[in-house]
Amino acid sequence: MTAIATSATSAVPATLAAPAHEATWQPVCPLADIWPSTGVCALVQGRQVAIFHLADGRLFALDNHDPKSDANVLSRGIVGDIAGEPVVASPIYKQHYRLRTGECVEEPEITLRTYAVEVRDGMVWVQA
Repeated sequence: MTAIATSATSAVPATLAAPAHEATWQPVCPLADIWPSTGVCALVQGRQVAIFHLADGRLFALDNHDPKSDANVLSRGIVGDIAGEPVVASPIYKQHYRLRTGECVEEPEITLRTYAVEVRDGMVWVQA
């Protein structure tokens, strides 16, 4: 599994380039490169973004930076749910972050930035 992170200045095939009116959307990698129930990290307009592909096909994206450990590791966390709410557990101190909102379950005052994510023709796109 390899996630291919591209920057806005990378050469992107014309079929993948975002239309001018969607300049904030960036292609990241083929959906097939993100195995279900896992996450990958991509550089999106200079920010590390963790993208998660759930077993049911849903995609979520949030900052890869774990503020508790001060490390860029959330894409390596364990994906699961708490009371039906999809979460990722930080691989270092095990805080759970809600994938929908970025809110830390154990410390709600901590909230990570979330990003819109979608699939277009088999390619994952993230809006920065």
